[in-house]
Amino acid sequence: MAKFASMIACFSGCGNSRLVADRLAELLSDSVTALRPGTDWNAAQGDTERMIWVFPVYSWGIPPVVASHIASASLPEAMDHYMVCTCGDDTGLTDRQWRRMIRARGWKDIGAWSVIMPNTYVTLPGFDVDTPDVAQSKLNAAPARIAAIARGIRHRARVDDVIRGAFPWLKSRIVYPLFKRSMMSPRPFRTTPDCTSCGLCARKCPMGNITIVPGRGPQWGADCAFCLGCYNRCPVHAVAYGRATASKGQYHSPESLPQQP
Repeated sequence: MAKFASMIACFSGCGNSRLVADRLAELLSDSVTALRPGTDWNAAQGDTERMIWVFPVYSWGIPPVVASHIASASLPEAMDHYMVCTCGDDTGLTDRQWRRMIRARGWKDIGAWSVIMPNTYVTLPGFDVDTPDVAQSKLNAAPARIAAIARGIRHRARVDDVIRGAFPWLKSRIVYPLFKRSMMSPRPFRTTPDCTSCGLCARKCPMGNITIVPGRGPQWGADCAFCLGCYNRCPVHAVAYGRATASKGQYHSPESLPQQP
């Protein structure tokens, strides 16, 4: 088995975090492991010196699926740990949550960074995807930011280089717990008559939570990470979350980020 200086553990539903993880892997000559049910951590044993956790911010906090992996992963105690989170605008106190979780495992938390990427969250009033121009502007700016993060990781930079935004305590300590408790149910997911049962939503679901039932189309199970990948990736915009997404747009992640000039 090939050994790497570090391992990049990535959770991504709509594609933004995977774009960042893949670019970091190119710059650091690392491997990327997707955080999914049954993730094999064997690649992080042996010569691996550091773990880089890459994930999207969920309502100014860590996605529960990522928190679960941090709590249960079997990893060498000597490894350095880094956080690179993606967000549409700001992170709240996500970096502090991450540090508490890493320290609770007895691990070494080193640097934390955020990368601004296109918005993907659409299920509450006032939240929608970015316009194409804004989304492209964020994608164009990302490579330089990721290159700077890679330099920081190489130098073991002990930083919290994130955009916390306004009222971070309120967002992360009040809104985030409410979001986890009350706003992540998969039950409102359904499809419109435009659904062709192509199965793309099921194939792309990072949790394997969607089943295509003949005559009924996609059916959502209980093991949902609420990443909204099924909604954003549907090629005919046929996935809906109750009435909340009736007039919302979709974000289609590109295959790769632009190269730096």
